[in-house]
Amino acid sequence: MRQIFFDTETTGLEADKGDRIIEIGCVEMINRQLTGNNLHLYINPERASHEDALRVHGLTEEFLADKPKFAEIVDQLLEFLAGAELVIHNAPFDIGFINAELKRLRRGVLTDHVGGVRDTLLMARDLFPGKANSLDALCRRLEVDNSKRTLHGALLDAELLADVYIRLTRGQDALLMDEHGEGAHGDAQASIEAVDLSRFQLPVLTADAAEMEAHAKLLAELDKAAGGACKWRQLEPVQPVA
Repeated sequence: MRQIFFDTETTGLEADKGDRIIEIGCVEMINRQLTGNNLHLYINPERASHEDALRVHGLTEEFLADKPKFAEIVDQLLEFLAGAELVIHNAPFDIGFINAELKRLRRGVLTDHVGGVRDTLLMARDLFPGKANSLDALCRRLEVDNSKRTLHGALLDAELLADVYIRLTRGQDALLMDEHGEGAHGDAQASIEAVDLSRFQLPVLTADAAEMEAHAKLLAELDKAAGGACKWRQLEPVQPVA
């Protein structure tokens, strides 16, 4: 599967009111392996950035003045994205800006050109309900090093997002894989010898009163975050009727 981790920087927050894209970062991954085939573009938006946006990305009007306009890079961009699944954090924002640019050029919408869109913000909200799920928050929670992110940059943010995505979607099989996706002996197809656990006598530890109280408090917090009974409640034993 070919995936592109995608991010933009813009002159402001409102594409429908004339804000424009000033930077695009694309990081390619095929079958969960980064390829190094990335795309990084600065774009002349033909307007100044809002002060708040400038503080975020630091890309001045003077720096962008000699960069190509979106119409000059659109073919390169769409060719790079063609058929891939885009992975974006808060996808409606970036897609809204790209669609506004494409509309000016009568080039349809972004989903006409790509294989699909996956929003990691929605994924994170499902996994961590009630928690902060910004890219910075996910980097801290998932132990992704974002110490170089003093300013927002589209390529750096796309690279961080790729790391975050891998950790968000890593299953138990990752415990048996090294960083190159190979097994402990260099064979991705290596088989693992089954262990007969019936020969072991495992101790059963009963929770004490303080642990039961802490468990009940945690379930109450999960119920509140989920807006109803959390899944764990379905596993609780039914109390017999006296």
